[in-house]
Order: sequence, then structure tokens, then C-alpha cells
Amino acid sequence: METLRFQVVGEAFKKKPLDVKTTDERPAKYFGKKVFNREKMYKYLPKNIYEKMIDVMENGARLDRTVADAVAAGMKQWATEQGVTHYTHWFQPLTEGTAEKHDSFIEHDGKGGMVEEFTGKLLVQQEPDASSFPSGGIRSTFEARGYSAWDPTSPVFIIDDTLCIPTVFISYSGEALDYKAPLLRALHAVNVAATDVCHYFDPEVRKVTSNLGWEQEYFLVDEGLYAARPDLLLTGRTLMGHDSAKNQQMDDHYFGSIPERVAAFMRELEIVALELGIPCKTRHNEVAPNQFELAPIFEETNLAVDHNMLLMSVMKRVARKHGFRVLLHEKPFAGINGSGKHNNWSLSTDTGVLLHAPGKTPEQNLRFATFIVETLMGVYRHNGLLKASIMSATNAHRLGANEAPPAIISSFLGKQVSELLDHIEKADRDDILAMAGKQDLKMDIPEIPELLIDNTDRNRTSPFAFTGNRFEFRAVGSEANCASAMIALNAAVAEALMLFKKRVDQRIVEISGRAEFTEGKHNPVFHAIIDILREDIKTCKPIRFDGNGYSDEWIVEAERRGLDVEKSCPKIFERYLDPESIQMFESLGVMTKKELEARNEVKWETYTKKIQIEARVLGDLSMNHIIPVATHYQSQLLQNVASMAVVFSVDTADKLSARNKKIIEEIAERTSAIEKGVEELVNARREANKIESEYEKAIAYHDTVEPKLDSIRYQIDKLELIVDDSLWPLPKYRELLFIR
Repeated sequence: METLRFQVVGEAFKKKPLDVKTTDERPAKYFGKKVFNREKMYKYLPKNIYEKMIDVMENGARLDRTVADAVAAGMKQWATEQGVTHYTHWFQPLTEGTAEKHDSFIEHDGKGGMVEEFTGKLLVQQEPDASSFPSGGIRSTFEARGYSAWDPTSPVFIIDDTLCIPTVFISYSGEALDYKAPLLRALHAVNVAATDVCHYFDPEVRKVTSNLGWEQEYFLVDEGLYAARPDLLLTGRTLMGHDSAKNQQMDDHYFGSIPERVAAFMRELEIVALELGIPCKTRHNEVAPNQFELAPIFEETNLAVDHNMLLMSVMKRVARKHGFRVLLHEKPFAGINGSGKHNNWSLSTDTGVLLHAPGKTPEQNLRFATFIVETLMGVYRHNGLLKASIMSATNAHRLGANEAPPAIISSFLGKQVSELLDHIEKADRDDILAMAGKQDLKMDIPEIPELLIDNTDRNRTSPFAFTGNRFEFRAVGSEANCASAMIALNAAVAEALMLFKKRVDQRIVEISGRAEFTEGKHNPVFHAIIDILREDIKTCKPIRFDGNGYSDEWIVEAERRGLDVEKSCPKIFERYLDPESIQMFESLGVMTKKELEARNEVKWETYTKKIQIEARVLGDLSMNHIIPVATHYQSQLLQNVASMAVVFSVDTADKLSARNKKIIEEIAERTSAIEKGVEELVNARREANKIESEYEKAIAYHDTVEPKLDSIRYQIDKLELIVDDSLWPLPKYRELLFIR
């Protein structure tokens, strides 16, 4: 045992990067090299086809098959010049990952030979089997047909020898079986609703775009150590492991010097990502040891989601070339910070950013306030749904653990924005809405230039914080598909804006007949907007919280305010089926009740399976790894005690053997507790598996199975401290967490 364990650890540390991708070119030269972007379209498509494609991408014009055939021809020419031999429809099923089926370009030529062919029909539509993906009962094995359909707003890209075409994935009967289809619908809804509201302030606005900038946190571990941890391999997290004596308590890893091996991995990852058009901007060490972050420049939300899904796949491939494994689980190690994927969300028009302040005129400041307040209204009305959109069996380990936002959705605005809303609520309607922008901060250090201070501070405990010109949805998990949160958020904001406009229009009619307005002394539109904003500022006030989200007092206060404080993951998923959630999604055309019910079935089933796998892995490790090693060490101690009795007198032997006897007794107690715990765990699973309802089964796994994992782990972690280190079968935290 000793030789094997330390051989594994040693080999992991000696691993060298092989076949590392490097380039002497500047990033601007190879950015988008493997993407059929507008530059490639302009080069490979006829001018009239190019113009039609731009119209499709920018204005949502319908794409006819004649255009698709011409685009397919241009794509194929470009792709074959890059050595591509296959194509695939790349989609995002309800698995949190991506899926692809590769087909070659070759077809029979009718003369006994082959010809390379790629038509508009093949570009636009493919038919993957829909029965083997999670569907919540929408598709059965005998109802296998499903369709993937090209999304022309997200550019085609090349991975190895394959042309990858971003697509939606729907069933034969038309229901969405993926994340992209409802996301596109939600983005359309917020575009329509926000554009209508923008016309109060600027009739020239043609389109509102939802923007997303994600921040991807992740861990790296040496591949050899990863392979020696079956729990990491099978579940993505360590199901046992005592704290390392040194972990993150010195705060020395955060923003520290990036380890050389990690820096080499990051450089290659950025090259590959930039070639794929992913605009990587930031990289740094995160708080926990072996934890890092990558963040891109903001992009349109649909494209940003695709890029994040692509990046998670690419980073795993690149990491293995450098002797690493990437861990995207939200809480792979106990006792240190977990990983999130902060979703920085904003709205912009063809004329500017809607959430940017201050404006040059009172009207611009009023527009800013309108979109801030109506965003808050959406978040307030659907705070439980937004929590459900980011909840999972894995993210539940991270949320509220004094390192991440609590499992209660609230919004931090900062002093200046809060004062602006208070001013609108209480001041005279005719007051000019003025708001300070960035202020000069003099530091009285001659060598340091004056700093510009933003109009908000930051609150790391807030799940939904305003940070200057965007909201940061911090509760999203690191391995999640951003689309889930973005569907809920954009839909909630779209609904709020639609209701706002309806009420403002009604108020305009009500006040327009008054004398002061008929005489042209006042603007009825702005007065109506202020009236409705005042109502909404009061209504959504419970969602605003600038304090410490980690405090116990906040949980009590949040419940008093009527916010959703539920902690059970399966119960949180129920918010998708609340009448107000169904009403919102259906009225906006984002998802039907049937689709929502199906997705919840998938969520409950996925939750159950993840806990089930963890329980089976922990039971196996306990009985086949930990207990045999512990009892083997116990036997060695017993032999030692027996030898003492032979060599020394009874009193001396008792004195010399006292410590070993104590350890022998403790091992017996703890192994007995582990055996009992595993037996109870198996019985709890057996009883839960009898339940037919996916919801009730998930509840049973949450209430009766999952708690037993922690009780078994507690005993194993205590054994780790007393069993001979050379016998312990699994790499420990001190080995896993510090890259050499």
C-alpha cells in the first residue's frame, strides 16, 4: 500500500506538459481563426447572401432554404480548406453538457465513387435520437424522433476535423428539449418589452440586447492524484478528506503569482479559446488553493452561453495535456471555498447601455432608474424561481457556506443608487432627477493618480448585486449552464417591463386630460413614469438588502419580508411550477406548462441520481478501502501490544501500550460506526428507490439519504488522523491542493 500510494503521488508531480500549443502571433491575429464569423462570411459568401445573413442575425429575418444552400456551400469551402472532414449539430440537452453526432461530408456520386457534399438541408436540420436524452417523459424509447435546428445567430466553429453548428434541440411534437430554444425565446421577449419602454425616452431605439459576462471559477488537480481518488473520478468531489493543516487561511493564494505549470495551461487554453472566438480577458488565482478563474469580455447572452459551454469542454482537453484535471464541481473540497460562475448581466441598445449612469439629461437618468426598478420588480416577483434556476445537487453544497451568496435571492444596490430610488419615491415629481457619477478620490500619495470611484460599492454576500452598469448574479454554479439562470432572469425582466408599460400607458390616459397637461406645461409621459416607478419602488423594497447576507439575522428578516428561504433543493425546484411562473413563461412564449413540468421531472431525477451515485461510491470506498486499511493498522497495533506484554512486565507493558490501546479502541468504534452508517445508507436508498414519483423520491433522497453521507464522512475523516499515513489508501488534501 505504501509503495503504491506514494508512487501515484510522485508520478503526478513529475508529469510534464506534452505537445503544448504555442504561437508567436499576437491574439488579434488569430482571434476567431476557427470561426465562420462575419469576416469569413464576407469572403466566402456572395454579396447578396452575406447581406441576407446579416439581416437574419441582426433583425431576426426569416432564413429561406435558398440562402441556406449558399451559406452551406461557403461554409464547406472554408471548412475543407482548414482540413475539416466532418460536421455536427452541436446542442445543449438537459444534461448540463453538450451533445454532438458527427457525419462526414462524403456521399455516393452514383458512379461507384464518393463526393464531398454539404447542403443547406444538412446545415439547417439534423435528426438525433431524442429518446436517450433527458426529456421528463416528453419522449419515450418508442418515440425517438427529435430535431436539431441551426441557430444562425451563433457562429459555426471548428474543433479538430469537425465543423460544429450551434443548434436548438426540439422533440417531434415541438417541445424544447434543450436550453438554447427557451433562452432564445426569453431574449426575444426582453428585446420586445425593453424596446417598447425605451421608446418613452428615445423613439429611435430599434433593438435591446441582453449581455452576459460570465466568470468561470475552477480547480486544477494533478491527473495522477485525480485517478487515485475514485470519488473525484465518479462524482466530481471528494466524499471524504480531512482538512489540510494549511489551506486558504493565510489568504496567500488569491491573486498570487500563478504557478508555472498552471500558467502554461492558461496560455494554451487562451490560444485555443481565442481561435474559437471566445474573448478571454482575465485570469488569476482564486481564494482557495488550486482554484483559478477565467473571464471573457461581455458578449450577447446567447453567444456568451455557447462560448461558456464550449470553454468548459475545451479546458478539460487542454488540462490533460498539462497533466491536470479540471474540477468544475461547485464544492470539490470541504473546508475551503467552492466555485461559482458569476453571471454579469446587462441590457444595451443600439445607442448605449441601459443600466449605465449618470446620464447627461434628467430623461436619461429617469430611463436608468426605470430599468433598475423594473429589473428589481422582476427579481422580487420571481425570487423563488431565480433561486430554482441556479439550484442543483452540487451548487447546494456551496450556497450560503460563508463563501458564496446565501440561498435567498436579494439585491444590493449601494448607497447612491438606493438614494436615487428613495429620491424618486419621496421627492416632488418636478424635481430634476440627478445622480452623481464617478467621483474623484484623492489618496494624498504623489505617485498615485487620482482614482475614479464607482457609484456603487461591492457586496460579496449579495446574490444579485448592482455593480456599476450591470447586475452580477453571483449565485450561478461553476458547472451549470448559464442559460438556466438567463432564461429565468430575462423572462422575469421582460414580464416586469411589459406590465410597467401597460400601467404607464393607462396612467398617461388618466392624467392627460388635466389642465396643466393640456396647456402643455408638463410632460404627461414622464409624470406617468414617475408615478408608476414610485409604486414599484415601494413594492420591490423587500428585495433590496445591502447588509451581510451570511448573518442568521438576515434569514429571519428575509422570511419576514416574504422572500423564499427554502433550503431543500427538490422543493426549490417547485418554483418552476408556481402559477405565476407558468403564467409568465407561457405569456411570453418562452416555455409551456408541459415543457416546465418535463424539465422539473428531469431536475428531480438528476438530483436523485447524483445523490445515489455519491452514496454508492461512498459505500464502496468505506467498505473496500477505508475499513480494510483501518483494521489492518489496528492489527499492527494489536501485535505491538501483544509484543509489549511478552517483553515487559504487566505494569510497564500497560503503560507503554496505553496510547496504542486507545487508538485500537477508537478504530473499533469508528469502523463500527462506518459499517452501521453504510448499512443505514443502503437501506435508505432501497426505501427511496421504491417511490414512483420523481419529486417524492428526490425529497426522500434529500431528507433520508444525503444526511447519512456527512455522518459517514465524519467518522472516516477522524480515522484519517489516526491511521498510519503510509497505509492511507487515498491522496490527502495536503497532496491534492498544492500544485508543485
